[in-house]
Amino acid sequence: MTTKTDNDQDEVEPEEELEEKLEEDSVEEEEAVKKEEAKELSPLEQLEEQIRLKDEEILKQKDTFLREKAELENFKKRLTKEKEDFVQFANERLLKELLQIEDNLERAMAAPNATLESLKEGVEMIQKQFKDFLKNQKVEAIEALGKPFDPNLHEVLNQQESEEHEENTVIEEYSKGFTLNGRILRSAKVVISKKPAEKNEDENS
Repeated sequence: MTTKTDNDQDEVEPEEELEEKLEEDSVEEEEAVKKEEAKELSPLEQLEEQIRLKDEEILKQKDTFLREKAELENFKKRLTKEKEDFVQFANERLLKELLQIEDNLERAMAAPNATLESLKEGVEMIQKQFKDFLKNQKVEAIEALGKPFDPNLHEVLNQQESEEHEENTVIEEYSKGFTLNGRILRSAKVVISKKPAEKNEDENS
């Protein structure tokens, strides 16, 4: 009669454990298949799921749009504020230069024992200072007297008959015109010539 040794028992037990594990794996696979089948949706449920996913996507896009819109509005507000500041303070340097001219005018007017001649000299100096200021700002006077009338440069206030000038010649200047960087800043206000009216023979006789 043969008896099983400890080594024989050790060889049998792993085989039994392997069979049990295979059976457990098979059961788990069947359960997984059943769960997958349970998860399968009807056509209507699939459509509802697609709609739900689309709604989520739309909400995300809407949120992104609203954030970008808010950023754009903030950017516009910053630009508006910067523009307002620029307009408000752009002339600061120019005004400082003009204040110097005003200072000189006050000193000239307040000078003790000023004579007419000294006042004239003071005004001439201030005028030169002001012309230098205009020149520094690229402002130039328009030469008008004796020039042919140019509607781009001149504004006609009156016409006068003249035998000494060709027709439409500037013969008088009420106020000077100026350009800024070659662009008209103010037209010159002028009087231009026209041909004298022809005398009737009756008047000559």
